[in-house]
Amino acid sequence: MLQTGRILLALSACFMAGSALAEKTGNAIAAVKGEGNVEVKIIAFNDLHGHLEAPRLSIPAPNSAGSHVPAGGAAYLGSAIKSLKQAHPYHAVVSAGDMIGASPLVSALFLDEPTIEAVNAFGIDFNAVGNHEFDKGYAELLRMQNGGCAKFTAREPCALSKPFTGANFGFLAANTYQSDGKTLFPATGIKSFGSGKQQVKIGFIGLTLKNTPHIVTPAGVAGLIFADEARTANALVPELKAQGVAAIVLVIHEGGKTDGTPDDSCPSLSGAIVPILERLDPGIDVVVSGHTHRAYICDYGKRNPGKPFLLTSAGQYGTLVTDIKLMIDPRTHKVVSKSANNVIVQGDAFINHAGIMVQPSADYPRFVKDSEVDAIVSRYADASASLSKRIVGKLTTSLSRRQVASGESQLGNLIADAQLAATQSAEHGRAQIALMNPGGVRADLHVPYGGGEISYGQIFSVQPFGNNLVVKSFSGAQLRRLLEQQFKRHANTNDNPRVLFPSAGFSYTYNLQKPAGSRVSAMRLHGAPIIAGEIYRVTINNYLANGGDRFSLFNQGGQISGGELDIDALETYLRHYSPIKPPATNRIKRID
Repeated sequence: MLQTGRILLALSACFMAGSALAEKTGNAIAAVKGEGNVEVKIIAFNDLHGHLEAPRLSIPAPNSAGSHVPAGGAAYLGSAIKSLKQAHPYHAVVSAGDMIGASPLVSALFLDEPTIEAVNAFGIDFNAVGNHEFDKGYAELLRMQNGGCAKFTAREPCALSKPFTGANFGFLAANTYQSDGKTLFPATGIKSFGSGKQQVKIGFIGLTLKNTPHIVTPAGVAGLIFADEARTANALVPELKAQGVAAIVLVIHEGGKTDGTPDDSCPSLSGAIVPILERLDPGIDVVVSGHTHRAYICDYGKRNPGKPFLLTSAGQYGTLVTDIKLMIDPRTHKVVSKSANNVIVQGDAFINHAGIMVQPSADYPRFVKDSEVDAIVSRYADASASLSKRIVGKLTTSLSRRQVASGESQLGNLIADAQLAATQSAEHGRAQIALMNPGGVRADLHVPYGGGEISYGQIFSVQPFGNNLVVKSFSGAQLRRLLEQQFKRHANTNDNPRVLFPSAGFSYTYNLQKPAGSRVSAMRLHGAPIIAGEIYRVTINNYLANGGDRFSLFNQGGQISGGELDIDALETYLRHYSPIKPPATNRIKRID
């Protein structure tokens, strides 16, 4: 839920210093406030995911009950960032990861080169890489930083930009190590402001979540080590202090969620960020987070006085940008106050899926599209338009990826059905069952009330990863153990199970009150019991086939065949069976 209230934190901070592998210098215009204090702005966003065009999302208007405003679009985000920079001459701009990856077609069709070019135009300083930056492997990620047209994927690089010059901002990855013990990207960065006695330095630490190897294609991160987040950050604090920084900002691709209670202490804050915060060195001043796609601003010191962090997150897809103010005493190198506010990046009006026009509001800042960014977006949108607009089928109603109590979803089950249909023939593996991972379904499929056509661009937003289908053989006993792994994954608890979407004809029951390893029962295929000793042919994508999402047992299956791209299977299914009705979500029964 959105929290946009401003937090003011008066504090007495220790002397802070810093070391970095990258250092930048702010412009020389004075930004001195009050009793000789220096004001520095940190401008932050996260989880852009290549959303260059408006994502057609609305944000609740904080001062108007029930009202929403349109938000997002890279040209508006670029304008918001540049406006904040102009208003505050001492500034740094950071991204908390997942800038690229799981992107809409306009960016993904061109290997996310358009997003890097657009963010170059924003003028940012650092991006702490997230898990989705590794979707196409770390060699391709290095190309995103360094530029060039080396080919590491099935798609051709540099389709429009010849050559692609790479990012003009620094990627940070303090806890991502190569086999030689060096970090894949610099661990830290420093930006300096002013000069002489009025000079202050801000140190930045960039981290991704240590669980990254388990939520990306394993082959893409083979040979990399992802270390503990808090331990890594804490080890860098004394190194930064040695360089004379006045404040330390941790930019981390991990996050939490709140229930939206208007209380800056965020009493409902939960998620993987909390145990990290509890172990962080209190010498860190600000934690800019991401990954969960939630928006919040929290005075964490009100929860734990020994951990006086200002914690922020700007939601997702460029719909918000966080405006953070640090007041620093240059004589003592102490942060004397800090505050933050999430600014709505108002976009163009649009008609939502309920048929209601969502209009910008004069009560909040209205930014004019940045012309440089808009030109970049338009160039790539025009190049992808014919493919994006191609009609691939019809739906009788919109299909949601939202999971019901059993863990299924209409859209997830449809995708599983499509993947089974694509692999049932003898030449493609004679598959009997298909299983689809929830994290691979990235958007809903919306049509007008009463039904309508859907485009290739829409289904690309649903399945943007370009995974290949794989058919593997498993015994009935192996299949049961595979399904038991659904309840043993990181962040997959009894309270929040994330089950695989099953194809039609396959069913089972689970009970989370049972001991681990004995929760799955009554497995059936077309009504017949699954036999422990019999062999079954199962379709999965190559991400799961390589053990993604901690499903290590998928590695044990015997490979029968490789298949087509997942999005091609979905398109073929839609064309053949349109108009598509919502599939049933009764394939799995949860009885606890």
